Amino acid sequence: MSKIKILVVDDSVVVRRLVTNVLEGDPDLEVIGVAANGKIALAKISQVHPDLIVLDVEMPEMDGLETLAAIRKQDKNIPVIMFSALTEMGATSTLEALSLGATDYVTKPHNMKSKEAALQNVREQLIPKIKVFCRDEMRQKLGMISAAKTENKIFTAAPIEPRSIAPKIAVNIPQKVEVVAVGVSTGGPNALETILREIPANFRVPIVIVQHMPPVFTKRLAERLTQKCQIRVEEGLTGGILEPGVAWIAPGDYHMVLEKHGFAVQIRTNQEPPENSCRPAVDVLFRSAAKIYGAGVLGVILTGMGQDGLLGCDRIKEAGGRIIVQDEASSVVWGMPGIVANSGLADRVVSLQEMAKEIIDRV
Repeated sequence: MSKIKILVVDDSVVVRRLVTNVLEGDPDLEVIGVAANGKIALAKISQVHPDLIVLDVEMPEMDGLETLAAIRKQDKNIPVIMFSALTEMGATSTLEALSLGATDYVTKPHNMKSKEAALQNVREQLIPKIKVFCRDEMRQKLGMISAAKTENKIFTAAPIEPRSIAPKIAVNIPQKVEVVAVGVSTGGPNALETILREIPANFRVPIVIVQHMPPVFTKRLAERLTQKCQIRVEEGLTGGILEPGVAWIAPGDYHMVLEKHGFAVQIRTNQEPPENSCRPAVDVLFRSAAKIYGAGVLGVILTGMGQDGLLGCDRIKEAGGRIIVQDEASSVVWGMPGIVANSGLADRVVSLQEMAKEIIDRV
């Protein structure tokens, strides 16, 4: 079986060795080259023809953003995973990289107590994403699918099996939407920007969002979206009161829930155990939204790996709410929206380009 060929680009010898050791510990992966900066990386790409590139954000001579832009001029489809420091500068640069065409990102080990913990951290973050993004390439090498793959299309790592959740039959009575609840992961920052920049300033309901991201990154994402959108986008904080025309993003490493206090609905954050290996988790937010707003919840599931949001969507449907999911063709990964659609919970499946209009029309 052919292995996935990876080029590792990082200015740190220690990091290059750590990433190489992690990747080569998997029988499906092979590191076919390393580079200390972008210039060396660009020269090596044409020599070794990698299936995927792991690219450091901050490097001397030619940094990750410059290198990414040069790679995308040559090849729009090769997966590029940014390897970012868990810092404010790293978060800002990573979000910029995603807007320039990076496929995804992982964060470098931070404050790990041992070398093994650092290795495990990289292993858990990086390897599943590599296999998801290179699934088509592996199949082509095995002769299992045509070499003519769909442009800019990346699939889930394994076929999605519908869960044993009975389809919810909607009561055919118009229900006023009181809140829009969004769950998103891989490919999320660009998807959120595409949707939120179309939401008008006088949007009459609040928006609450779980985007799977670490601390610092969610704050920078909120700031970036506020700059680009007509509505205000804030990082969620305990005590924050939901307002029409304001979007709240769950902070990294904290679940975000909604609570009713008198006539106001407030945000509360907590560090209870992860769900679906995620904190923040979509299921946590969706359950709390369904409890407070009932049939007034419009749930939206966008691109992302895994199945976070499935049980939360089930809870929204039980309460009489509605669910919209992003379609496969416009998703970076059709994991989260795909499993909701396949479980019969979605009222509509629409493209990313149609999503803002769909939300506005329903509200």
